[in-house]
Amino acid sequence: MLTPPRTVVRRDGGLYALERALQRRGFRHVAGADEAGRGACAGPLVAAAAVLPEGRRGEIDELADSKLLTPAARERVYDEVVARALAYAVVVIPAEEVDARGLHVCNLAAMRRALASLTTRPEYVLTDGFGVDGLDVPGLAVWKGDRVAACVAAASVLAKVTRDRIMVELDGRFPGYGFAEHKGYITAEHSAALRERGPCREHRFSYVNVAAVSGRDGRPPRARRPAAGEPDPVLPGRVGGRPDEPMERSGAPGGTVGVALGEQPRPPASVGEDVVMEGGVR
Repeated sequence: MLTPPRTVVRRDGGLYALERALQRRGFRHVAGADEAGRGACAGPLVAAAAVLPEGRRGEIDELADSKLLTPAARERVYDEVVARALAYAVVVIPAEEVDARGLHVCNLAAMRRALASLTTRPEYVLTDGFGVDGLDVPGLAVWKGDRVAACVAAASVLAKVTRDRIMVELDGRFPGYGFAEHKGYITAEHSAALRERGPCREHRFSYVNVAAVSGRDGRPPRARRPAAGEPDPVLPGRVGGRPDEPMERSGAPGGTVGVALGEQPRPPASVGEDVVMEGGVR
């Protein structure tokens, strides 16, 4: 049996080159997945997936890695992705689930759920940085995928804008930390507020810097979060338990908050400086 010829996609081919190459090989619906909030010590982890249309209909002005866009540009691109995507899905993992299950486990689960929720079934999946197992279609983990593949960049914008909006809402409920400015990441101002006020329930108690100022740093990582019913470390006298969620719960295990639209997607391989794909039309 002859091995199909390889398709080599150079990184200087532009943001749409990888998807176009896959589509030429017969994979019409290419999904991208990415996350926002891995490095934050407060707030949720958010993952998103998106399938863009083929050809010019899928080309979005200003689309780029969300970290390279201004907040205003991200909002514009977000609206374009929502309007043009064949399908998109966003999954929100609350801070307490990150503490209970671990960051990497939650990250993989969130991307898997987002991909499974796509109403247009992907025929190929591109993920940013590392592979996601448990998918039933071929895929590829692309280093700096949000700067290489348009569908991954679209997913990064969906995840980032969704998470930023949540952090602005949390700033109103937990004032004094500056969530609206730093979005839960570890800045000098955030660290100072943590030392002065202690953590709130939207902080990730499994993170060393949060555990250190909570008085729980001697406990195992997953036992650091206050149990339900304990006094809130920030609002003395208030009974523990999270305030009402800003978004509807999906009913998924572990208290995950879901914002989505429909599907099941095979383990990818990491990519070096040039993306190399093997295989032909299925």
